[in-house]
Amino acid sequence: MKIAVACADGSQASSHFGRSERFIVFDVKDGRVAGREIRDNAWTSHAKGESHDGHADHPHDHADVVEALGDCRAVICAGMGFRAAEALRAAGVTPLVLAEPCPADEAVALYLAGKIAPGGDRFCRCDHHQRPEGTE
Repeated sequence: MKIAVACADGSQASSHFGRSERFIVFDVKDGRVAGREIRDNAWTSHAKGESHDGHADHPHDHADVVEALGDCRAVICAGMGFRAAEALRAAGVTPLVLAEPCPADEAVALYLAGKIAPGGDRFCRCDHHQRPEGTE
């Protein structure tokens, strides 16, 4: 299975999924990391240089990043907007948000140990993401 970690600086889990410089994709076999690859972020709206002040008025498309990470079972970061999380879920990829940023290797170890719970109130930590009324 493959697990992606969104990274801001090449090794630390990013606190903003869309602004990640790259994704480290870990190939896990028999509960151990068997390999890794770097995928530079060329897919998110932020990476493409699109401005989205006031996301609630101007939702952006996550199709490109979902396609780029669609071969992963999970994507881990330390902050993600709920729309990106929903797009990943719709593609069968589990979005996971860390309680605190940490090195990518440590994030994968936490995932493999079952210590990162999916979703909930940890999405939308960024102050510019707005959750539509009636959603959790």
